[in-house]
Amino acid sequence: MPTLSRHSFEANGHTTSYLEAGPPTGPLLIFVHGWPDIALTWKHQLMTFASLGFRAVAADTRGYGESSVPKDRHDYRVEYLVADQIALLHHLEREQAVWIGHDWGSGIVWALAAQHPEVCAGVVNLCVPGQVLEYGLDKLVSLVNRELYPKDKYPYGQWEYMKYYELHPDESDEQFAAGGIKIIKALCAKGDPASYGKPSITATVVQDGGWFGGKPDQLPDIPLEATVLDQDVFEALAKDKERNGWFPATSYYLNHDLNNKYMQNAPNGGYLEMPVFYIDAKYDGVCSPSTSPRLAEPMRKHCKKLTESTIEGMHWVHMEKPDQVNAALASWLATTLPKYWPYHYKNPVVA
Repeated sequence: MPTLSRHSFEANGHTTSYLEAGPPTGPLLIFVHGWPDIALTWKHQLMTFASLGFRAVAADTRGYGESSVPKDRHDYRVEYLVADQIALLHHLEREQAVWIGHDWGSGIVWALAAQHPEVCAGVVNLCVPGQVLEYGLDKLVSLVNRELYPKDKYPYGQWEYMKYYELHPDESDEQFAAGGIKIIKALCAKGDPASYGKPSITATVVQDGGWFGGKPDQLPDIPLEATVLDQDVFEALAKDKERNGWFPATSYYLNHDLNNKYMQNAPNGGYLEMPVFYIDAKYDGVCSPSTSPRLAEPMRKHCKKLTESTIEGMHWVHMEKPDQVNAALASWLATTLPKYWPYHYKNPVVA
């Protein structure tokens, strides 16, 4: 069985901590986590693909886990987050990788692929379609499903929580901190497919005065079995928030204009020529094109070699249904990037 090892390096005044498993000479997969996660949330993927002979790596992005925590909110702009991933690639002494993102990690990977296509053997993203998050809140709002989210009632659609961060960044940090470990469990709770096709709770965060009515401290402490987390990931997430607080997590959402300006200068108009795989979580009530069909339009327009797959899971689908995610990713790697698959037996010895 492969083992996870932790390493770190410094580049551009920033310390990046990362997890690694698998043979150092194996084809490289780099996993990029989202909000409010850490590298360990990719545990199921790291271990599975390491056992298949890949070199599987996942870093704590800046502000998370054991990586450094900048104190300026503008230091969490997409341009810097992409630069951190490029520095990781150079540190690993590789020229290319297959990059896999989830949530904000998807935004980072989409931006990286557009800005630095030369380092991408392939691109995979879970839940968040391309050409949207990395371009900022206005782009997201322009693609809202107005049948589900009438503009007079839901001006920002399912993205109202992002607007709340802009309007009340410090209050957001304080409210999440007050929720303690209860907020971690609530955010990662197993969802109910019965909510499919209904407005998300994220669509009224401004109106409600914050997530969970602005009172996460009053949330019930649900059992861990009611979440997609196991004990070690939960404990690591709790340690992360104790160490780093919620300032970094909120800051990712406070650079929309800077991110848009950065992405407007992407080469080739942001069109991606490399193979791309998008894995949709059908019951993700915020990010899934299944309830917001227009959300996938920019991705489908800009990706020349796009493959799509849908898994009947919620937002944290890689932890909720790791076997299905891993099977989908392995199949895509084997069929779309056959030269990247680690084993090629020309003359097997049969006992």
